Amino acid sequence: MLLRLPTSVSEAQECMAEGAVPIGGATLIWATWQRDGFPEQAMSLRDLPEANTIGRETLGGAVILNRIDDRVPEALRRAAATVGTGAVRRTATVGGNIVGSTLRCLLPAALVLEARAVVLDPDSAYETDLTEVLAKGHLLLGLRWRDPISSAYRKLPGEAGGPPPLVVAAALHTADTGGTRLRVAVRDGYDVITESTEYDAGSDSAQVLDDLRRTAVGALHATAWEAVHELVTDLLSRPSGR
Repeated sequence: MLLRLPTSVSEAQECMAEGAVPIGGATLIWATWQRDGFPEQAMSLRDLPEANTIGRETLGGAVILNRIDDRVPEALRRAAATVGTGAVRRTATVGGNIVGSTLRCLLPAALVLEARAVVLDPDSAYETDLTEVLAKGHLLLGLRWRDPISSAYRKLPGEAGGPPPLVVAAALHTADTGGTRLRVAVRDGYDVITESTEYDAGSDSAQVLDDLRRTAVGALHATAWEAVHELVTDLLSRPSGR
C-alpha cells in the first residue's frame, strides 16, 4: 500500500481523483484491511495545514484527539478526552471520530456548537452541515463554529461490552433576538438528538428547563433527562465565560 501525504488542498484532490482511500489514524479500518486486504493507495491529511487547525472557532479534521486543548470550547475538549484509551487518543483523528465511527463521541459537542463542516471532494472544498457529512461520508477538512458563551459535556459511565454510554452536551449562544439560546444534544445508544430553546436574561433555570422538557430531549427516558437536567443546571449557573 502506498501512503500519500498531500501538503496542499489541490494535491489532496489529485490523490482522491486517483483513488487514494482517505484515512486518519486508521484506528477504525486497520483490522478490516488486515482481514479483507489493503488498498493500493491511502491518503492521510496529517501534513495538510488546512486539516490541522486548532482554535476558538475551528478544528481540523486531521487533528489527533490528544492535541485538542483549551484553545477549543470546553464541550469539544472534554469530548475528545473521553474517547477510548490514551493509546487511541494519540492516533485517532477528529474526522475519523465524526465520519468514520459509529459512536461519534465528538458529534454531540459539534452539534451544540452549531458547527459547520468544511469538506473536500475531487473538484472542490466547500462548507456544509453535519447532517450531509454523516449521510454521505464526506472527507472532513475541518469544523467551524461561532465561539459560544459557554459549553459543557458529560459522558456517563458505561459497561464493557454493553451499549454505548449516554452522552450529553450543551452550549449557550447569543441569539439573533438579543437573548440567549441553549442548545442540547444527547447520544442515546447510537442515535443523537439535538434541540434548542431561547430565553431572555430574566429567565431562571427552572423556566429554561421547563421549555426544554417540552422538546424531544425532554421526552427521553428518565436517566437521560436527569443527565440533561444536571448538565444544563450547571451550565446556567456559571458566570458568563467559556
